[in-house]
Amino acid sequence: MKVTLLGTGTSQGVPVIGCSCEVCRSMDYRDKRLRVSVHIELDGKSFVIDTGPDFRQQMLRENISQLDAVLLTHSHKDHIAGLDDIRAFNFLQQRDMPVYGTNATLQQLRTEFYYAFEETRYPGTPQIQLMTIDEQSFYAHEIPIIPLPVMHLRMPVLGFRIGGFSYITDANYISPETMNRLEGTEVLVLNALQKEPHISHFTLQEAVEVAKKVGARQTYFTHISHKLGLHKVIEKELPNSIALGFDGLSFEL
Repeated sequence: MKVTLLGTGTSQGVPVIGCSCEVCRSMDYRDKRLRVSVHIELDGKSFVIDTGPDFRQQMLRENISQLDAVLLTHSHKDHIAGLDDIRAFNFLQQRDMPVYGTNATLQQLRTEFYYAFEETRYPGTPQIQLMTIDEQSFYAHEIPIIPLPVMHLRMPVLGFRIGGFSYITDANYISPETMNRLEGTEVLVLNALQKEPHISHFTLQEAVEVAKKVGARQTYFTHISHKLGLHKVIEKELPNSIALGFDGLSFEL
């Protein structure tokens, strides 16, 4: 299995236009973060978790020409806004795109992208096959996937586990039941927004504590706020086996 972090940033704490802080002035490519998403290749299949506003740019950057399914964690704009751009894969592959999400997430898609679900659709609109999932394990193109239910303040969000890879974003609480599902994880990708307390996201220290409990051989942090600071600085503060993710980071399991 090959995993590529397409984006590790967030709309939370985005600087104003013209900001001249050290993160905005940084020439380190690891400080240039698009909105969170991840690409997974396994057994000849290609999956993306979340299609944020930067989805098209991420697909082009990584030269991804095959996409077999989309998995959605939740319905916030920074995780679904780019879904319209799956139309390119509809054209290339000549088939609808299976999109997996909870009932609440898929209902929001029907609202946000209403034109894709009208009885008489305008030619060229996205062709989406809605696939309702819950907290139970499911198969996507014969690949077993385990949902990882977490809480984003009062909003239920799904992480996903595929084999030894587990992915959680937009969370500030993980239940004991979900921690059980994380046992044996080899590589964990987990949200770590900033150092200061936040109402609905793990702070850097909280994420470190969760990572230690999971005990994966390697943890990468994602959903990184502009306010967290420079990659090269924060990296030095992290324990062994825990690191900041960055856009374009790839690894194999």
